[in-house]
Amino acid sequence: MKLKTQLLIALIISLFSLLAFSVMALLVRRNTIVSFDSNIISYVQGLEAPWLTTIMRFFTFIGDTIPVILLSLVSLFLLYKVLNHRAELILFIAVIGGANILFLTLKMFFQRARPDLHRLAEATNYSFPSGHATMAFALYGVLTFLLWRHINTSFKRTIHIIVSSIVILSIGISRIYLGVHYPSDILAGYFISAFWLTLAIGFFQRYMDKRKRKVSSPSG
Repeated sequence: MKLKTQLLIALIISLFSLLAFSVMALLVRRNTIVSFDSNIISYVQGLEAPWLTTIMRFFTFIGDTIPVILLSLVSLFLLYKVLNHRAELILFIAVIGGANILFLTLKMFFQRARPDLHRLAEATNYSFPSGHATMAFALYGVLTFLLWRHINTSFKRTIHIIVSSIVILSIGISRIYLGVHYPSDILAGYFISAFWLTLAIGFFQRYMDKRKRKVSSPSG
C-alpha cells in the first residue's frame, strides 16, 4: 500500500474517531444516553457468575495503572536497548503519554460521576472517558502496530490483530461488568484513543518515509 493511501486512511480514521467522541460527549452532556447505557449495563451485569467475575477482574487488572506502566517500561527497554528502534520508541512514548494526558484532561472537564448501581469493584475519580479503555486501546494498539511492521506473513498479522482486539474489548467490557463505568465511557475512551493513535501513526509513517528517501537518495 502506498504511503499516500496509508496517510489518507489514518487521517480518515482519526477524524472519524474524533467526530464519534464528540457525538458521544455531546450525548453525555445532554444526558440523552441514559437508556443506551442502562440497557447495556443490565445485559452485561445480567451475565454475572463467579467464574466470569474472576475473568473480568483479570482483564480489568491488566488495564490498571501498575500493569500498564510495567508493560510500557518493558516495551521501552526492548525498543531502546534490544531492538535499537529509536523512531519507534518515540512513537510509543508519544502515544502512551498523549493518551494519558487526554483522558485525564477530559475527565476533569466533564466530571461525570461513576455509576452507582451494582458494583463489584471500587474506583475513584471521574468516569468519562474511561482511563482503562483509553490506555488499553493506546497501549495494545501501538504495540500491535509496532509488531505488525515486523511480522512478514498475513496469517501472523491477522492472529496478532485478533488477539489484541480481544484484549482491548475485554478490558472495556470488564469495567462495565464490574459496575465502575458506563458503556458510553468505554466507547468514548476507545474513540479518543483511536483518534490519537492513528494521528500519531500517520506522522510516524510520514517521518519514516522521509528518512528512507533521505538515506536512499544519492549524495551530491
